[in-house]
Amino acid sequence: MPVTREAVIEKLKTVRDPDLEGDIVSLGLVSEIFIADEKVFFSLTVPAERAGELEPLRAEAENAAQSVPGVKAAMVALTAEKQGGGMGAAPEPRPQPPKPAQPQGRPAGPQGQQSGKAGIPGVEAIIAVASGKGGVGKSTTAVNLALGLSALGLKVGILDADIYGPSMPRLLGLTGKPEMLDSKTLKPMEAHGLQVMSIGFLVEEETPMIWRGPMVMTALRQLMRDVKWGPLDVMVVDMPPGTGDAQLTMAQQVPLAGAVIVSTPQDLALIDARKGLNMFNRVDVPVLGIVENMSYFLAPDTGRRYEIFGHGGAKAEADRLGVPFLGEVPLTMDVRETSDAGTPVVVSNPDGAQAQTYREIAGKVYERLKAEAETQSAPSVVFE
Repeated sequence: MPVTREAVIEKLKTVRDPDLEGDIVSLGLVSEIFIADEKVFFSLTVPAERAGELEPLRAEAENAAQSVPGVKAAMVALTAEKQGGGMGAAPEPRPQPPKPAQPQGRPAGPQGQQSGKAGIPGVEAIIAVASGKGGVGKSTTAVNLALGLSALGLKVGILDADIYGPSMPRLLGLTGKPEMLDSKTLKPMEAHGLQVMSIGFLVEEETPMIWRGPMVMTALRQLMRDVKWGPLDVMVVDMPPGTGDAQLTMAQQVPLAGAVIVSTPQDLALIDARKGLNMFNRVDVPVLGIVENMSYFLAPDTGRRYEIFGHGGAKAEADRLGVPFLGEVPLTMDVRETSDAGTPVVVSNPDGAQAQTYREIAGKVYERLKAEAETQSAPSVVFE
């Protein structure tokens, strides 16, 4: 029997705010309810100043929704956005950048380098792969970077944080649903030696994720915290394009060891790449470097090189901004074929030009991680 919105609402009517007269439905706290693949998603609109104390109410609503017959899981977020019929909540405050980190140290890209942020259990270092705009090959770069790091002998996982456009299931040829280890914890999927988690495993590929910011942030927190990760040396996070809620959530919720920015040589892409780089600088996340994707096209019949989108723009930008340039990834005919087939080029064509470049980039990223770890762990010298 399919799960209905009406059944969820009836169950939510049993959840009451102890300080107010009425249940969360009659008080107008419940947002539009989204149901997909026997999973229920919604948010509760509350005053911003009460968000912290109302976490038990959120958990109770989540448990109530999950108790509806046929519901496999529920995801509930608190939001301070004012909605019709709500409690007259104040606008949600803009997140503030974290305070500068206090130096701490671990051998390979420490999670402890940004104070006040809890790491992900079982994960030593977290790397964000980001871009200022879509269409630059960020996800392809993320998955091949993860495989390149794995080729170095590291234990690697990849988190698909692009809630609106998850691509890891397709890129890694994964189908099916993750195994539930208990009522709340998921076991990550595995492919080519990588641990993998994506919202794409939890909803059908063609299901649109029509979510506001608070729902996206809650989903990301659950993909990080409610998954049995590890032990991992490195987690690669495929970020959504741009500089929105998901990026701020990652930067503020977990201690990122660094970020890799992906761009094409075009001026338009580089303008957006600067925005991404500046965002990570503002939230005290080290930029490990810039990758120039689609740097040039290699003709499969002649091997001739064509600079379709220009060339060298990302390297020049990296030099101008004083950040490392990690490498030029060529555009080849097999990249589409391997991506659609779920066999990334690092494993399907390990001797090709792209795979070699990705492995070199992975080596540079790992060296930068170790250098950042040493910087964080080095004691400061004070002259009096």
